[in-house]
Amino acid sequence: MFNVEGLGRIILTIGGLLIIIGLVVTVLGRFTGIGRLPGDIFIQRENFTFYFPLATTILISIILSLLLNLFRRF
Repeated sequence: MFNVEGLGRIILTIGGLLIIIGLVVTVLGRFTGIGRLPGDIFIQRENFTFYFPLATTILISIILSLLLNLFRRF
């Protein structure tokens, strides 16, 4: 029927990958321009700040798509 242990392992794996990706992006953001690319939307007013990393999101999406396609071929 439905394997609960398998689902638990999948959720833990996805969570672990998200933590690793978050750490990598945080470290890269400190040492490179990731997170401050041209195309990232940043609006700051007196008591309001809005930040949407549009260009960074697109760049990360392209890189992950290329990596996943490369791994899928092997």
